[in-house]
Amino acid sequence: MNPVSALFEKIDSSIIKKVDLIESSYIRYALRAILACLFLTLGTAVAFGTAMQAEEVAAGSGKFIYAFMFSWSLVMILYMNAELGTSNMLYMTVGVYRKKINLKIATKILFTCILFNLIGGILFGYLISLTGTFQDLSADNYMFTSLIAKLEKSTVQILVEGIFANIVVNTAVLVSLRMKDDAGKVLAIIFIIFIFAFLGYEHVIANFPAFSLGYFASNGAMGTMTVTNLVHNIVFALLGNYIGGGLVIGLVYAWLNNTKSDYVD
Repeated sequence: MNPVSALFEKIDSSIIKKVDLIESSYIRYALRAILACLFLTLGTAVAFGTAMQAEEVAAGSGKFIYAFMFSWSLVMILYMNAELGTSNMLYMTVGVYRKKINLKIATKILFTCILFNLIGGILFGYLISLTGTFQDLSADNYMFTSLIAKLEKSTVQILVEGIFANIVVNTAVLVSLRMKDDAGKVLAIIFIIFIFAFLGYEHVIANFPAFSLGYFASNGAMGTMTVTNLVHNIVFALLGNYIGGGLVIGLVYAWLNNTKSDYVD
């Protein structure tokens, strides 16, 4: 008998809960996916808001402030039991590999989650664009220039950054599963997510509210925010995220723990 991995017992349990929820109440599952982007939009908004203020005080400081404040997004998502597409890339890949679910239900969960993350990102991005912080912004503010830079990246850059972004996100998810102390868990999540946020890597779900907020706050005036550029970013960030979270972290660690050795997670 193979040794039991405590970490993968928790992952298996989470997978079964996701299947049970979407099969028993599709609407409730969809709402949890929408709520993920409520928290993600709030984290994005406060990150951009504080970064814009920081840049006015000390040029170049915005990037540090943005990365730290954005990191709280995943804390809210994990503690509020919302459904995030990029972490489900890991869960669904692991579930299929470990034969806990079939490919059909895994695809259904992942597609539903990403679709309703997108709906939530657009909805809450629009609503937050109506708030005071995002009124009458200058064309050269930190948020607009950051989003323009995202949309100008090459295919290879988006793909590679997407891989690393979801390696980081799913490392934070797995670390949080292994920790029992809430204070330590929160700190671990914040400092791990800081890595991808500071480095500006591409996270497809985070880009949903970011692009939506930028579009609505600029009244559609961002020249590089075309349908072509948006689709280009989203498609290759999505692909990179799946490689990083689903394959590099999910599949590799599932395989590492499918062993007769006592060296399991």
